[in-house]
Amino acid sequence: MATTWANLSGDGSSATGLDLHLDVTGPRIRAAVEAALRQAVQGGRLPAGTRLPATRTLAADLGIARNTVADAYSQLVAEGWLTARQGSGTRVAQRPAAIPVVRDADIARARRAGVAPPRPPRYSLRPGVPDLGEFPRAAWLAAARRAITAAPSEAFGYGDARGRPELRAALAAYLARARGVHAAPDQIVICSGFTQALALLCRALAAAGAAELAAEVYGHQHHRNVIAAQGLSCRLLPVDDNGAVIAAVGEFPDAGALLLTPSHQFPLGVPLAPARRGEAVAWAARTGRIVIEDDYDGEFRYDRRAIGAMQALAPEHVVYAGTASKTLAPAVRLAWLVLPDRLLDQVVAAKVVTDRHGSGLDELTLAELINSGGYDRQVRRARLLYRRRRDRLVAALARAVPDARVTGLAAGLHAVLLLPAGMREADVVAAAARRGLALEGMSGSAPRGGAHPEALVVGYAAPPAHSFTAAVGRLCAALRDCC
Repeated sequence: MATTWANLSGDGSSATGLDLHLDVTGPRIRAAVEAALRQAVQGGRLPAGTRLPATRTLAADLGIARNTVADAYSQLVAEGWLTARQGSGTRVAQRPAAIPVVRDADIARARRAGVAPPRPPRYSLRPGVPDLGEFPRAAWLAAARRAITAAPSEAFGYGDARGRPELRAALAAYLARARGVHAAPDQIVICSGFTQALALLCRALAAAGAAELAAEVYGHQHHRNVIAAQGLSCRLLPVDDNGAVIAAVGEFPDAGALLLTPSHQFPLGVPLAPARRGEAVAWAARTGRIVIEDDYDGEFRYDRRAIGAMQALAPEHVVYAGTASKTLAPAVRLAWLVLPDRLLDQVVAAKVVTDRHGSGLDELTLAELINSGGYDRQVRRARLLYRRRRDRLVAALARAVPDARVTGLAAGLHAVLLLPAGMREADVVAAAARRGLALEGMSGSAPRGGAHPEALVVGYAAPPAHSFTAAVGRLCAALRDCC
């Protein structure tokens, strides 16, 4: 017999159900069917609970006698690979999870190193992640249904590298209303997250002859890696209570761009002072360079009025970058760049050769969510939730470590906990890990080997609602351990 496909509908129809690839070659047909099914179960291609087709259906698909299939099923039921119940059909049996093999050599290496196998933390207060349980599933599904129903047929083909026009139009209106951005839909490029957006910008800058990019001394190490991967050196600007020290960019004459988080510096949480915003756009206008505005969590503010996007000061000299990773979830791989006309063609050309176009269906869904008001409702709901969590965190820390200072509280999804004199962030992070809590210290945002204050960057948005109290309690306990 030759390799063939069997249908998993179980209803005698070859037009419905799932297809199963079975290799039943060989002179002994029953043994070949048994072996093919057994291998599919063992290899995970047929997960536990999968309903197999009726014997008549499988026999017809394979072109063999029904009794041959029935006998093969009976043998596999006897071996425990399948189960058969009246009215429920034949299914793949539930099997206990495999026990990992621990080799003597592995045990010996662990003993010599004096370490135990790492356990994943039960709780997390790491920054940069929203509460994933708050993703608006019902609203997203409803928006997807409406968007796909109304979508033209061409939306399911290869699309514009800039992204679906529906999303670019929706974003142009939303960003103008909510963030003060000056943008026409044709100036917007949709990307698969901020990482891709930054890589495309760096690639375009490098192609134009830039050798360096200036960025804030505190920030994501991942972003520095992206910059370096595109062939640019990353030069670092100091940061103080007024944000990045823009005057220091004069020390980097080869910098083709300046990457800033002006609304909410990551991780210190301070906004860029108005005078320094003016300095940044003046530098760009004077030198012909650009400012990249990373507005990663600009929608979340609590004790202050919203700070509008810096892009509005000089749309021809500032690239605005936004993302749905904080407002919705990182799994929604959608970010956007609002580009000056002089950069648009270069960035689009870079995108074409790396990612011809994004997920048009997700783009249509987000456009519908924005246009229907669902996106605004989600932002307002999350803003209220995170503000309450921030207040609970601050109150708990005041009781646990009254000598510590908490800063960066007016906006965003994280706070900075400056530790009391004599307390080291590495000790607190280790104590928290022993209690099953993942924490991140300021060292994770500083340049490798660079000086930094002894502090924690506490992401109060990350824990799901049911474990927030426990996560904060473990943080306070870890701090008391280190007093």
